[in-house]
Amino acid sequence: MTYPPPSGGWHDPSAAAGPQSSPPADPTLPMAGNPIPTQPTSADPYAPADPYAGMKSGAPYAAPGYPPAPYAAPGYPAPGDPYAAGGYPAPAYPGYAPPSSKTNTLAIVALVLSLVGFTSCITAPIGAIMGHVARKQIRETGEQGEGMAKAAIIVGWILTALLVLLIIFYVVMIVIAVNSDSSSGY
Repeated sequence: MTYPPPSGGWHDPSAAAGPQSSPPADPTLPMAGNPIPTQPTSADPYAPADPYAGMKSGAPYAAPGYPPAPYAAPGYPAPGDPYAAGGYPAPAYPGYAPPSSKTNTLAIVALVLSLVGFTSCITAPIGAIMGHVARKQIRETGEQGEGMAKAAIIVGWILTALLVLLIIFYVVMIVIAVNSDSSSGY
């Protein structure tokens, strides 16, 4: 079967008579300086390109002139860790330690003794003094229980003041009773 001759001066190289000047082009070889395509990788070919990829450095928050730290910052995954947990890291505030989950035992005991002072009266000042000691311990160790220690101090000293007023009232009443009996002349 023959094809009609091309029109417009186009010449079919395969139809030329005689030997060809060069072998046919191999489709697996690169053409005109283009690189050879590689095998597919596990990377997502449809993922958007990062426009800031060339501007990133290994340690974006490192001080100029200092090498980056060999470890990750607290609350952040290690650099390049593909299995790091997602989500937001815990905020790190310099100079402040996160509160521990342990409550100061002395603060609990001080509050209980101050509240028992409503019925026994003698444990209220003990609870107030223990509340002061508990606040000092909380400041040194960073434990929780500051509110309980303050409540123990407030309740303990108020109940102690009421106890002292009650004792003064009884002493005054006894003195008045003794003086009223001796003044009647018997």
